Amino acid sequence: MKRFARLEQLRRMDPHRDATEIYRLSVAYEFPWDYTRALELALYRTYAVPSIGRLLAETAELTERTQKRYDDTALLLDAVVEHGFGSDEAKTAIRRINQMHRGYDISDEDMRYVLCTFVVTPKRWIDAYGWRRMSRHEIVASVVHYRTLGRHMGIKDIPETYEEFESCLDAYEAAHFAWDEDARRVADATLDLMTSWYPRPLASVLRTSILALLDDSLLSAFRYTPPSAATRAWVRRAVRLRGRGVRLLPPRRAPHFARQNWEIKGYPYGYRLADLGTRPVPGVRGCPVRQP
Repeated sequence: MKRFARLEQLRRMDPHRDATEIYRLSVAYEFPWDYTRALELALYRTYAVPSIGRLLAETAELTERTQKRYDDTALLLDAVVEHGFGSDEAKTAIRRINQMHRGYDISDEDMRYVLCTFVVTPKRWIDAYGWRRMSRHEIVASVVHYRTLGRHMGIKDIPETYEEFESCLDAYEAAHFAWDEDARRVADATLDLMTSWYPRPLASVLRTSILALLDDSLLSAFRYTPPSAATRAWVRRAVRLRGRGVRLLPPRRAPHFARQNWEIKGYPYGYRLADLGTRPVPGVRGCPVRQP
């Protein structure tokens, strides 16, 4: 198979009718590493909205059970991608998502914003660091996929196009990104988790590298000291070079789903989708995001 053969295959498909299949091919064959990093960043962005970050801190899911929260989020969302909305696995995953949050008071605006991060952040990441830019078919398919997921989750007034998703995200961040002490604890815990996946001597370098990939608005909201301009340039260049290297490799012949990521640490003996996720915490006034 030639390097761009799968892209040509995607372009022959209907981005509306075949949206989930196109999205699956893009995620599991074309950009598995990039989608993992981009969706990590998408969730990380949500902490900078105080109504989200503060409540995540109150539930303690991302400060005391960080690895489990990471694993469960990836696995539940991955089940929908791998098996499709009509499958028993996807229905179980979405049911578990909705069960987790049925008892919480979640604003429509926060739910819609989080959905926007799933659509916008991967495109921006892949266009900047991937081995090629996303095609229009892939962009439209991503929009259709997450609009469908949003409807299953009861989210209202979902944007209809990528451009509307992007405008919604940018406007919401401009209006709501702000400092919050509890949100900073959630951000720190997530950074600690990501650096814990690697040998201890690399922790400081990795933390600086992650910060170098964050934009100024996010760094400002968390009050992180920005890495130097030289460090940011070096890190971003290194990630772009990785994408150029992937471009020279033969196309992936077998799919790679999120459940296969080595960062998933919590279930060495397997898992049941129905057992994943959290339960409402007594005394917490609301859940920040309508997602696993």
